[in-house]
Amino acid sequence: MRAVIATDLSDAMDTAIESRVCLECLARYGIDAIDLITVTSPNVTTGMPGSDVGSQTKRALERQQRTLEAEGFDVDVHVVRGTPHRRINGLAERVHADLVIAGSRGQSPLQERFIGGTARDLVRTTVRPLLLERIRRETPSEHESAGDHGADDVEYEVAHEHLFRRVLYATDFSENAERAFEQFRNLKHATQEATLLHVTPPDRREDADAIADAEARLEALADELREKGIDEVTTIVRSGETTAEILAAEQEVEPTTVLVGSRGRSRIRRLLVGSTTEAIARRSNCNVLVVPPAGTR
Repeated sequence: MRAVIATDLSDAMDTAIESRVCLECLARYGIDAIDLITVTSPNVTTGMPGSDVGSQTKRALERQQRTLEAEGFDVDVHVVRGTPHRRINGLAERVHADLVIAGSRGQSPLQERFIGGTARDLVRTTVRPLLLERIRRETPSEHESAGDHGADDVEYEVAHEHLFRRVLYATDFSENAERAFEQFRNLKHATQEATLLHVTPPDRREDADAIADAEARLEALADELREKGIDEVTTIVRSGETTAEILAAEQEVEPTTVLVGSRGRSRIRRLLVGSTTEAIARRSNCNVLVVPPAGTR
């Protein structure tokens, strides 16, 4: 299986790529080949033959490539110019990637995760399963304060090195959600605990039949996962606003990854219309695995 890893060659992405635990999780997912891509400004015109990048970019890419190869992955490097999400999606389609990986880091004063323009655009337009890997600034020790560090002293850590150990799967029982559930075929060797969540609308809070039906459907899915070898599976039915309830469930079960399907049928629609998936990608504290609809263009 093949993954595309989008890198901006930052210290934050170095942290993700240098995490042996994260790379072991990718191997358990089934990844054995990686296309490492960085997208440069169209205005950059000097650098190594075949790609308009400077020597500093070349060294950074080679360092990340060596790290991945040392862990047993076959690695191809791509340096391209243009709009990042378009070039990343284009490569993912061309190599028939099974997974696209992009880092997201930082948190705003409003306590909503800042995922950056490229990550946001990938969530909206991806045509392949997309893993947003959370990378955060390291918490200063009790003997240090944030003010003791300058901009060059910022260090990062991966929020959850065991990427897929605990998965929270949110479903509305739609075709798109079913497509996301299919990811467990790859996750079964990496996932130890799974929580299956369905959120009913507030107006059906007292609808005992609807809740019983949802519970039965979740339990059927849970049985499928147990047959795949994931023994610790729990189910939850909540009522309320979908995004808020998914985030509340995340706080309760503390997953390492939230698994969701993307609802839009076209790139244009997802660019114009906000979605629960985008809100989860922006506000979740853990990794987010987004699965687009089949045949998305």
